Amino acid sequence: MPQPLDLPQGFRWGVSTAAYQIEGAVDEDGRGPSIWDTFAARPGAVRDGHTGAVACDHYHRYPEDVALMKGLGLDGYRFSIAWPRIQPTGAGPANPAGLAFYDRLVDALLTAGITPLPTLFHWDLPQALEDADGWLNRNTAYRFAEYTALVADRLGDRVPAWITLNEPFVHMVYGYALGIHGPGRALMLDALPAAHHQLLGHGLAAAVLRERGLDVMIANNLTPVRPASSSEADQVAATAYDALHNRLFTDPILLGHYPDLSAFGVGPDLGGSVRDGDLKRIAATPLDGLGVNYYNPTRIAAPTDPALPFTEAPIEGVPRTAFDWPVVPDGLRELLTGLRDRYGAALPPITITENGCSVADEPAADGTVQDQPRIDYLAGHLDALAAAVAEGVDVRGYFTWSLLDNFEWAEGYHQRFGLVHVDFETQRRTPKASYAWYRDLITAHRAVREG
Repeated sequence: MPQPLDLPQGFRWGVSTAAYQIEGAVDEDGRGPSIWDTFAARPGAVRDGHTGAVACDHYHRYPEDVALMKGLGLDGYRFSIAWPRIQPTGAGPANPAGLAFYDRLVDALLTAGITPLPTLFHWDLPQALEDADGWLNRNTAYRFAEYTALVADRLGDRVPAWITLNEPFVHMVYGYALGIHGPGRALMLDALPAAHHQLLGHGLAAAVLRERGLDVMIANNLTPVRPASSSEADQVAATAYDALHNRLFTDPILLGHYPDLSAFGVGPDLGGSVRDGDLKRIAATPLDGLGVNYYNPTRIAAPTDPALPFTEAPIEGVPRTAFDWPVVPDGLRELLTGLRDRYGAALPPITITENGCSVADEPAADGTVQDQPRIDYLAGHLDALAAAVAEGVDVRGYFTWSLLDNFEWAEGYHQRFGLVHVDFETQRRTPKASYAWYRDLITAHRAVREG
């Protein structure tokens, strides 16, 4: 039995997923196409031509998945709502069948004693909005607020807290700057309007939620940035990268202004995207919690390409996941204490909304799935989390990524992050050794909490 960590009373344990990665059923019950349906259909866009058309078939198998969550003893489940299920074209009245699915899911979770924590946008923008320039178009922020109202009015009586956006930095960079995620635009720094419009959408949606008495969060992918050396050039490059990755989507909400992006040749108006009153709208609704998604630190060196003011350098001498990401658990402590030091009283309580690793795990001859590297990863990061709490950081919960092996975006079905193995041919679910370990850890903490 894992030993309980020194964590605050009421600390919440959960798992996270995302709609396009697990639901499937992309053509059922009135769902419209998303940018990921379109992108995955593009030859060469996703490894081996995989798509999320079936994924984990969670749309039909959610009772089985909720039972798996109940077996873990979870306090909460973070999932995302597919905007194209609610508004097939990104505008207009709600699709009743789409709302009904999430009604059923929420009720099943509550019956199992699990608090729902929905994310309103986890990258599956309705294709009709992308046809009108997606997040590069200011109008999308207003459509997002209308969609938020439709969902909150239906589920808000049972769902107390909401996450507006998931990892807007990753969506902007991978989707609009580099073109390796949907919608597949390769605009480099011309993608920055997608940053501002996502943040404006957050601010407008946050106001909608607060008007209904609901709590508001955002989930940002954050990374401690380490200069490759003590040289001034590497230090300057690291500062520039930190502004782009960490501060661009956090400073406006917590401090009411954008960070200094002059290293990118960009002024405080983000190339003309920012209009009078926008920053006030973005910061007007204080966050009730900040979701932090952490996977690894980033090491930065002076630029080698004149197009960008930094170069990413490898982190050497550490274990690596099956995704080839460096495993640096103490980076989580470093990140959390850094947030406290940077934002002080402006920093709301933190929930770790994603943390996990890809392991090349498959069932053994006896049917079990032994994934000790994942157990070691989770244990190390939870130790780092507890160390940050001991240093005074207010962390309220931990949601690991992910409940299920799933469609891992441009990697298709090649990266397995789940506590539960999924055979994508048969949809058979097999809890891994990490599932049992996480269950036992939660049980140990619950005994302390209730003892």
